[in-house]
Amino acid sequence: MKPLSTHIHALSQKLRAPMRRLSIVLCAAVLWQAPAYAAGSVSVSNHPLFLLSEAVTKGTPSAHQILHAGDVGHHGSISPSDKKRIQDSTFVVWFGHSLENSLSGTLETAPNAIALLDFDAFKRHPLRDIQTQPISNTEDPHIWLDPDNAKAITRALAAIHTHANPQYKDIYQANVKSFAKRMDAAVQQVQTRAPQRRAYWAYHDAYQYIENAANIRLAGSLSPDHHLAPKASQLRWLTSNRPRPQMCLVNQGDTAKGLQAKLKPLQTSVQLEDMSDSDDFVTGWLTMAQQINSCIDGV
Repeated sequence: MKPLSTHIHALSQKLRAPMRRLSIVLCAAVLWQAPAYAAGSVSVSNHPLFLLSEAVTKGTPSAHQILHAGDVGHHGSISPSDKKRIQDSTFVVWFGHSLENSLSGTLETAPNAIALLDFDAFKRHPLRDIQTQPISNTEDPHIWLDPDNAKAITRALAAIHTHANPQYKDIYQANVKSFAKRMDAAVQQVQTRAPQRRAYWAYHDAYQYIENAANIRLAGSLSPDHHLAPKASQLRWLTSNRPRPQMCLVNQGDTAKGLQAKLKPLQTSVQLEDMSDSDDFVTGWLTMAQQINSCIDGV
């Protein structure tokens, strides 16, 4: 049998369906081929996926979060108890091996696992180099920061949760509609304040999917990995190609004062792309977008 992603891609090309319809087809295909488990628990991989699941399951039992907040799955390992939880779950939802390498050994062969990145139901962008050029044959996996993707993920999660616990179907559907309204209102709030797109720098390019909705654009990154120090040549390139006198640097942690001095005048903003400092997705997304725009404005 062909992989589900092949079927979904062929169907989407044939129907040219909008994202809402495609995500519904995606879930139907996943659940049609999934093993026939009894109704029960759902596990999700990381914190952003857990926040989106929480939006769907509000008023009903929550999903189990496998990875700790702050660990999106690039590194690390899972405990024996987590492996047992995965085996016992009706479904385990994760993004996929391109984001969550630490889960690949366990989930790629698990019959109850659903990898969202296997499906063509979401907006995708390639990775970019430190001078913002797209890198061919790559994919940026941080898809949840795009509001349309976030809404599509909640629709997929609602179908999965419904299959596991059909008695909550109406609650899940109502929660998905409520989430979409809140997400749209958050985007409108940000765009009203920042009607024109402005440039920013990132230490590591992890915020691509929030750019369109937040009206910001990347003008360069310091390093291809947030664990690596920037090269002097890249610092020279940034300072000689700065699109505005004072730039905003978005980083996942505090920026060293020596580095700030080399790039001044500079504002900085600490943003965790996995929103591990948030307990509500829309609130976390809105705070991130607002704080980046405030940094660009020099506030």
